[in-house]
This record gives sequence, C-alpha cells and structure tokens, in this order.
Amino acid sequence: MEASAIENLSDLGRVISDTTLLMHEAIARSAGLTGVDHKYLSIILRQGPLTAGELSSITGLTTGAVTAMIDRLEDRKLVSRQPDETDRRKVLIVANKAKAKKLFEPSNTRLKAEVEKLVSTYGKKEIQLIAGYLRASIGIMQTFTNELNKKSR
Repeated sequence: MEASAIENLSDLGRVISDTTLLMHEAIARSAGLTGVDHKYLSIILRQGPLTAGELSSITGLTTGAVTAMIDRLEDRKLVSRQPDETDRRKVLIVANKAKAKKLFEPSNTRLKAEVEKLVSTYGKKEIQLIAGYLRASIGIMQTFTNELNKKSR
C-alpha cells in the first residue's frame, strides 16, 4: 500500500478519534456527567458487573481514582455496589441499566438513527470489510493501551 493511502487512513483515524471524544463529552455534559464518568459507565454497562480492581485494570486508573468515579456514579444512582454472591469478600460494581438507558436515550436514539441511515448506503460485503477493519483496529488499540498501562504501574 502506498504511503499516502496509509497517511490518509491515519489522519482519518485521528479525526474520528477526536470527533468521537468530543461527541461523548457533549453527550456526557447533556446528561450531567463528565466525559470520563460517561465512558467508564459505558464499560460497566457493556462488560457487566466488575470489581473496582477489575475496573482499575481495564482503565489503567489507580484504585483511588476508580473509587472516586464509582462514588460519583453511585451518587447519581447509575451504579451500585453489591456483594459478589460467589465470593462475599468481593464487591461488584453493577450498572443501573434502566436509569442509564433513560438518561442517554435521547442521544442514543438520534445517533442510532443516523448510523442506521449511513449503514444502509453500504452493501453487505462493504459492511463486513468495515467491521473487519474496525475489529482489527480495536485489537491494536487494546494491545497498545494494555502495554502502556503496564509500563505506567
């Protein structure tokens, strides 16, 4: 692949990253949250109940920073701390899915409609190609993030 094509994709990747970050900051503000709290709530919603230690490992945040973030989300009743049924020593952070859905529904509904409209302009093979590229990109970013988090601890 020629250098200009790679450079163009890299530039687009940075632009989509910046745009995504700014969009999530705006969504969070409209819901009365910080962008960071919004994204970490998203992780808890997607991955299911997690311990504070697991959340610290995923995010690279210190356990103290994770505890403060959980406190803020708990104050908003977006998460709760619940004992693990299989190991009473553990406390799980559990998302209040109904409250989160209600809070973010206006933004999510509009965004979903726009994305569905865009996706409908592509054929099945094109969608598979885009999905493959995105999955591979996610893998690269997760590996890179994990390596950086390990070095900073």
